[in-house]
Amino acid sequence: MKSKTKTITLKFRAINQDIFNAIKTGKKKVETRAATERYDRIMAGDKITLICGKSRLEKWVRKARTFKTIAALLKKYSVKSINPAVKSAEELEKIYYSFPGYREKIKKFGLIAIEFK
Repeated sequence: MKSKTKTITLKFRAINQDIFNAIKTGKKKVETRAATERYDRIMAGDKITLICGKSRLEKWVRKARTFKTIAALLKKYSVKSINPAVKSAEELEKIYYSFPGYREKIKKFGLIAIEFK
C-alpha cells in the first residue's frame, strides 16, 4: 500500500532566521529535529513548509533518517551540512542542548535528519 505524501510544517524562531536563510540558499543541507511523534513519520517525498516569522519556504524531502544519538548522526552528516555556522561537534551539541528539553528528547527519541531536494 503506497502512503500518501504529507505536508509538514517546520517553524523557526525569529532568532533562528540565519538557519532558515541557510536552508533557503542551500547552504544548510540537512534539517534536524528531535524525532518526537510530530516528526518521526517524515518520509522521502513529503513536502515541508518552513516558516520563520512572515517568511515561508516549501521544500521536498529527499531522504529522512532517524539516529539514536548526536554521535551517530555525525557519522553520516558533517557538522557544516547541519549548521553551516558551527565549527565543531561540541558546538553543535551545545546548540541542541540549549533548546528547552532537547537533551531529554534526544535521549528518548533520537534525532531525525531531513535532507531536502
